[in-house]
Amino acid sequence: MKLKAILKKLEGIQTLDSVMSILGVDRKKAIYFIHRLRKAGYVKTMKRSDNTRIYSISFENRLKGVSYYDIINKHSPIKVSIPEIYKIYGREPSLEETLIFAVKTKSLRIISAALALFKKIDNWPELYRLAKKNCIERQIGALYDLSKKFMRVRRMSPGFRNHSLPKKEYKYEYTVANMKSRDFRDIEKVWKIYLPFNEKDLEDYK
Repeated sequence: MKLKAILKKLEGIQTLDSVMSILGVDRKKAIYFIHRLRKAGYVKTMKRSDNTRIYSISFENRLKGVSYYDIINKHSPIKVSIPEIYKIYGREPSLEETLIFAVKTKSLRIISAALALFKKIDNWPELYRLAKKNCIERQIGALYDLSKKFMRVRRMSPGFRNHSLPKKEYKYEYTVANMKSRDFRDIEKVWKIYLPFNEKDLEDYK
């Protein structure tokens, strides 16, 4: 049986028993076909709580997709789970794009993990362009100033800061809904942005 034909029949989530049933083969042959698919890059293996092996079989596995979560986990001491739905194929998102994604999730854990990206980000014109497009320039500025308190970060460009600081008439906005900081009100006042963290929330960066 040709490998592409096997892949087409088995694409999806399988167990050894389901592979045996779909292909009409015995256990030894099913293991052999799974091995061939894995060797070609089409299989990702997981385990259930009962130690049953689960096989995610897909052509996309071979493309070695990367997600924003992968990039965050690569750079951050705070790890986040990686939903398959967010895999991106054919390119690797930039750190700037990943930071924008993290802030837009409005997730406390994802944003806290993504703060580590400020240690590597150096394309401030691109970050400003993306932040402005998504109307989160002030959130990025406030999170940058917050990051400086806990780690060594690359210097923000004067252009980003000057173009992003709020005007007098601007109202306060939330980074995460209804969450304010007790410890970083100085930063909140500068950017008119409520930060969702207190000092103890960022102890992993010390």
